[in-house]
Amino acid sequence: MKALNNIFKRAGDDPRAIVLAEGEDPRIIEAAATATERGIARITLLGNVANIQSKAAEQGVSLAGVTLVDPSESPAADRYAAELYRLRQAKGMTEEKAAELICDPLHFAQMMVHLDDADGSVCGAVYTTGDTVRAAIQIIGMAPNSSMISSFFLMMLCESFHELKGGVIFSDCGLVIDPNAEQLAQIAMSASNSARTLLNEDPKVAMLSFSTSGSAKHAAVDKVVEATRLVKEQLPDLAIDGDVQLDAAIVAEIAERKVASSETHGRANVLIFPNLEAGNIGYKLAERIGKADAIGPILQGLKKPANDLSRGCSANDVVNVIAITVVQAQTAEG
Repeated sequence: MKALNNIFKRAGDDPRAIVLAEGEDPRIIEAAATATERGIARITLLGNVANIQSKAAEQGVSLAGVTLVDPSESPAADRYAAELYRLRQAKGMTEEKAAELICDPLHFAQMMVHLDDADGSVCGAVYTTGDTVRAAIQIIGMAPNSSMISSFFLMMLCESFHELKGGVIFSDCGLVIDPNAEQLAQIAMSASNSARTLLNEDPKVAMLSFSTSGSAKHAAVDKVVEATRLVKEQLPDLAIDGDVQLDAAIVAEIAERKVASSETHGRANVLIFPNLEAGNIGYKLAERIGKADAIGPILQGLKKPANDLSRGCSANDVVNVIAITVVQAQTAEG
């Protein structure tokens, strides 16, 4: 897993402060200890401190080097509540509600990132994706060049039978249900930035469809063609093909036959799905039948890193997302 190993090396070379909101979950406790032991991040766990310590002891896990914070008892709570009120008062937030919300670890975690008390957050082992994303948008906010939040999976293709090797970005497979052309273009541009950040490679983007170069006529194809045009208009130097079928996106011989003026030449490392239905099915096929390792969903388009977890995640999944969050934080600062 060269791409993932490179991410861990970069994280270890310049670790950042990452806050984990669900500090009482056994998976999160184990991941916090592992990330600290591996030196990839400076971890803060949120929750009832006595409960965290008790569960860590039951697991036989050392939390040496991990900071434990109970939001309801933190000296920062008043400052955080005041900032939450300032951010959201135009939307009906009251001082009383802000004080109540900031005791919730999810809101506390995102406020830590917003106020630079942490460089990134990882949540979602217990909280829903909707709650995680909503709090991130409301508190951290979107990046200046982004009009929406989307997600991606980093798919690791490292088995001996994988013809396409290394890391590939699949987007959007977890968040935006039916993007229009403008939204699909934004997803593609965000995903290309994610590829450059995490893969250390120039992005080669395939705008996937059931059509290649106009081989089929349908409104769904028109959307992909228009999204591709919009991306080229804004990022003229980006290698991008669309509309393109999956085989022509990742098999050079097929691309040579089917795409006369291909810019990716059948070597795409960013696959953009036309909607969430296709994306979710696609990444799960790659994971379950193709035996790819799926890391994510990772959020893109935020001002600072705040990442989601699957509620079925393992401790190892959490460690992987922590490493990715650290690298995103390095890039955001740079």
